[in-house]
Amino acid sequence: MKKGAFIVGANFGRGFVSCRKETAGWSAPAAMRMEGGSVGFQIGGSETDVMMLVLNKRGADKLMSSKFTLGGDASVAAGPVGRTSSAETDALLHAEILSYSRARGVFAGVALKGATLRADSDANKDLYGKQMDTRTIVTTGTAPNEAAPLLSLLNKYSSRK
Repeated sequence: MKKGAFIVGANFGRGFVSCRKETAGWSAPAAMRMEGGSVGFQIGGSETDVMMLVLNKRGADKLMSSKFTLGGDASVAAGPVGRTSSAETDALLHAEILSYSRARGVFAGVALKGATLRADSDANKDLYGKQMDTRTIVTTGTAPNEAAPLLSLLNKYSSRK
């Protein structure tokens, strides 16, 4: 995800989601994109690698539906590398999504922000040769040849025993 701001800011990022199957192995990857903006006392630019671990079906359902978030944010990413981990949770403290990020760049500020996390339809069409939604890809889709190395590593290092 790339982020830049001088009072008004914007962020954009792309990635993939793959779900662990109930039987064995991982689903085909589906492309996702995040876009957002912010306004407040902020300045700088940063690039962040984000890994999200979705811990249950409810969290996966939220991730695969189009969603908008709005909230206050206070963040600092001081170069060359910063690291952050977080858990988004509900009132009963049942975390559904854990995240880990590594940032590069210089960015500081306090801002009000909004963002969408949704399927990247164009990337999915390029990858699969036809229009497919995220839920179809991760529940019934067959992985393209380009995804074989990723799925092999996921299966190797996260096998259920």
